[in-house]
Amino acid sequence: MIRSLTLLALMAAWVLSAVDARAAEMLRVGKAVPEAFSFTPLDIGIRKGIFKQNGLNITEIASAGDAKLQQAMASNSIDIGIGSGPGLAFIVKGSPVKGVAEMAGPPLLLAIVVRPDGPKTVADLKGKKISVSTAGSLTYWLVSNTSRRQGWGPNGITILPMGAMVGQLAALRRHEIDGIIMDVSTAYDLVKKGDGRILVRFGDLTEFVTHVIFATNTLIATRPDTIRAFLKGWFETIAFMRANKAETVAIDTQVLQKDADVMSRTYDDVMPMFTSDGHFNRKGLEVLAKSFVDLHTLPTEPDMSKLYTEAFLPPASK
Repeated sequence: MIRSLTLLALMAAWVLSAVDARAAEMLRVGKAVPEAFSFTPLDIGIRKGIFKQNGLNITEIASAGDAKLQQAMASNSIDIGIGSGPGLAFIVKGSPVKGVAEMAGPPLLLAIVVRPDGPKTVADLKGKKISVSTAGSLTYWLVSNTSRRQGWGPNGITILPMGAMVGQLAALRRHEIDGIIMDVSTAYDLVKKGDGRILVRFGDLTEFVTHVIFATNTLIATRPDTIRAFLKGWFETIAFMRANKAETVAIDTQVLQKDADVMSRTYDDVMPMFTSDGHFNRKGLEVLAKSFVDLHTLPTEPDMSKLYTEAFLPPASK
């Protein structure tokens, strides 16, 4: 009798699990890069079951930069992309997507890191080789903007798009490049190991749109409630992260494979950049529009209002 009851209980649990799996809607979500702290809310929301509570079963896919992310959305390989603000320019060039939320404002997560024996000051970067993820990306614009702010024009620093971070780190060790713009968690890790030195941070760029959540036009047209569910889950995850530093750091330590001290410091630096409701910063969008022309990504400033929508967002926070 006991064995029969146990078997029935196991069968019932299996049936309920299968029903829950069918009820959760499948959604493919891509990150522009796999190793950035700013993209780990996706991992935390999945691990804590927050997206599942909103009816979603997330398949996470990592890319090697903004261009690859946009290509994946264009080929219908992913439904939602977590990328950079400068990625909005791809829409003008025909990418079949739209920004559906501003994910983060000031670029607090990034730093230019050089070798310990490399350039000593920002002024020493003139003519030096700094690697970025892809052309036209956030990292590309930040390095170009650093050159411009030093009075050297957009090309005073040689910018080398090199894709995945592992290849960039190898090039730095071989002295093929002078520095890398990277996520601060990776930067702190290199500093702790004695393999790098942080030279430039970007916290003074307060009016900016660092990260955007994109949805494909197909998803917008056919599954608008899915987008609302994802964004609801995303901002619930951000609220969880703000209220639970220790657990957030523990998960991010596993996801990014960094030690707890590095992730704790990264958490303190980066959390303020996340938006609470996804509404777009108009001044930040103006800066982006100018950056497209500065980088020769676009010939003229686009009508930014055509590149995003706030139709899927909750009411703006006060």
